[in-house]
Amino acid sequence: MDDTPKLHRADPTPSGSGEISESEPGPEKAAAATQEAAEAARTDVPVSATGPSSPATQAKFKIDVLLKATGDAPIMKKKKWAVDPTKKIGWVIEFIRKYIKAEPSESLFLYVNQSFAPAPDIDIGTVYDCFGSDGKLVLHYCRTQAWG
Repeated sequence: MDDTPKLHRADPTPSGSGEISESEPGPEKAAAATQEAAEAARTDVPVSATGPSSPATQAKFKIDVLLKATGDAPIMKKKKWAVDPTKKIGWVIEFIRKYIKAEPSESLFLYVNQSFAPAPDIDIGTVYDCFGSDGKLVLHYCRTQAWG
């Protein structure tokens, strides 16, 4: 038997605990760590915006969305809304339709950065990650096509 100490790898979990493992991780543990890292990379909530990455903190995280009327669209009395990052752009469009009491036959356009219309199936969190500034996401809505 060899009594010399052996070096062991740090725990590869995405939590970054840095604990030293007693033995080499098996293929099952490495596969689980890879899957956890992939799931963490797919989340729509930026870690820097939530602070500690505990599930309770991420559950409370909301994105401030500022809705601005453009053109002939009616102005909303309340313009700033806290929206769950997993909600879709289509949900925001339907919310605005109900709030301004738009007819089902009326068109409603939603724009980011006064330039393009995001697809209805994109998460608010994804749009915020790309185009949010000063801790909020500014969306412009109108009844007629304004930009793009």
